[in-house]
Amino acid sequence: MTGDATPKLTTSAAFLDWLERQDIAHETRTHPALHTVEEAQTHRASWPEAARTGAFCKNLFLKDKKGRLWLIVTLEERELKLNSLAKPLGSARLSFGNAELMWEVLSVRPGSVTPFALVNDHEHRVTVVLDAPMLAHERLNYHPLENTATTALSRDDFLAFLTITGHRPMIVDLVAAAGQSVSR
Repeated sequence: MTGDATPKLTTSAAFLDWLERQDIAHETRTHPALHTVEEAQTHRASWPEAARTGAFCKNLFLKDKKGRLWLIVTLEERELKLNSLAKPLGSARLSFGNAELMWEVLSVRPGSVTPFALVNDHEHRVTVVLDAPMLAHERLNYHPLENTATTALSRDDFLAFLTITGHRPMIVDLVAAAGQSVSR
């Protein structure tokens, strides 16, 4: 997907239709808007056990002092310190991208950041960083552009999604690499 001619997807329904057209298998559960990991964990406790399997993730939309954009995708229970992420990424002075930039590049709002929003990064401005332990799970769970649903798919289908969108991820154990430089 390249160029501005491709319309951006801004709703879960539009994104899920897009996944269907790509033949990417997925399961989606709707739920009230979930704004924090704690809210999500509390809500999921009522789900059937089969729906609670796999990795549930959190995402950080960051920019560095040179204006480079990063999407960090990690397990929800991982504690990452913003000031320790720059060195493993080969970057400097990371900060959170603001809501306006997030909408411009990914077409999502704060609270709904997800790797699925890379479908809207037609210019490939964002470098996606996958925390390696997340990929040990066969099933991965992310919001489908809105925080009112959770979509599960296989690890292989997620990696296929990234390929389709033209995003080649950096795969790094961010906690282990916090004091080391990681090559791309």
